[in-house]
Amino acid sequence: MTQDATAQERLWLVDENDAPLGHCRRGDAHRLGLRHRAAHILVYDAVDQVFLQKRSPNKDVNPGLWDSSAAGHVDYGETYDACARRELLEELGLAAGDRLQYLFKLEADAHTGFEFVQVYRLRCDSTLVPNADEIAAGVWLTSAELDDWVDDEHAPLTSSLRLIWRTLRSNAFPLLLSPIAPT
Repeated sequence: MTQDATAQERLWLVDENDAPLGHCRRGDAHRLGLRHRAAHILVYDAVDQVFLQKRSPNKDVNPGLWDSSAAGHVDYGETYDACARRELLEELGLAAGDRLQYLFKLEADAHTGFEFVQVYRLRCDSTLVPNADEIAAGVWLTSAELDDWVDDEHAPLTSSLRLIWRTLRSNAFPLLLSPIAPT
């Protein structure tokens, strides 16, 4: 999809409480700082390493920066859960089934690009198939290695990933959580 077509995608336009107001174009959401929705997924392997993707240099937002395993905007009419499943399939070739676990939700502010971010976790023993149009590279990191990256203010990470990881670590979430929460 071209950047022009991407900018025309319709997203949820939401208020300060994440209540729907209607829709907006993706390009307008970022350009005007409008509140909208996104889903981020952290994919873990059998030894608790987390996969990070390096965003394609062709991305309109945060090109070339390291980000969550998979992430994307919630399309107008779509739920957070459906978005998370769609992004896992589109970006990593993974079908989540019932293994997707809800972790927490971040408020929309400048650190998240004015996105309400619902964060999920997926434990996976399947081979990832990164979409080359979306992902320039990928790496598996231990929690300690990712802690080091996040603590290094010069590391090329998205601000959303930093906030997600710091929130996750500060709340000491257990590795196995309850089933997915309703959206």
